[in-house]
Amino acid sequence: MFATRIGNRKDRELRPVTLERAVMKNAAGSCLVKCGDTHVLCSATIEERVGSWRKGSGKGWLTAEYAMLPASTAKRTPRETKGRKGRSQEIERLIGRSLRNVCDLSNMGGEVTMTIDCDVLQADGGTRTASITGAWVAAYDAFEAWKAAGKVKVNPLFGQVAAVSVGLVDGRLLLDLDYREDSSAEIDMNVVMNAKGEFVEVQGTGEQVPFSRARLNDMLDMAEEGIGRLLTLQRQVLGLE
Repeated sequence: MFATRIGNRKDRELRPVTLERAVMKNAAGSCLVKCGDTHVLCSATIEERVGSWRKGSGKGWLTAEYAMLPASTAKRTPRETKGRKGRSQEIERLIGRSLRNVCDLSNMGGEVTMTIDCDVLQADGGTRTASITGAWVAAYDAFEAWKAAGKVKVNPLFGQVAAVSVGLVDGRLLLDLDYREDSSAEIDMNVVMNAKGEFVEVQGTGEQVPFSRARLNDMLDMAEEGIGRLLTLQRQVLGLE
């Protein structure tokens, strides 16, 4: 069915990816991430407060919110309310976990909260993985501004994190699935990794067929290769290499 991928992509090729920094005036850090036709606006804000459960700890907290704008899909997506957040809540928890994994919460400048907002402007598959990749850039810039303001001595982010999808489509193992591929995948997987080559989270599902340990290893190898390119791009846009 998919003899040719959109854009004539090779099986192990990412969609064209761009990370544009400082796209929002009022955010401490922001990043517009584009992975093909998936576009996500990530912003980071820092407030000098924590939830009641965190008070007295002397530590900060990092959390995330995720939403798809109504016109982000071909058929209008209803605007979410506080009472209807099933899929979005699962994704924002994933984003939060991923960023906290590389953040020193005890060195955020006291009891402060960083909130990462990921708003999907346009969806064509891989919105959660794009959000994580862009969110790290937004968080890095926000913490750099926090450091410049004298709130911390060093950036609390001690590592990088990025994510990508991989799946089996018509018997072919493909990297970075777009919506057309994702919607018909026999196996679908989202992988989050840090710059040390360690896994932060793996979400894998046999949508139509089960998979072997050997197949799992092949998928993880492909994901690691793609994430390595994303980590390099993060460093390049931040001038870290």
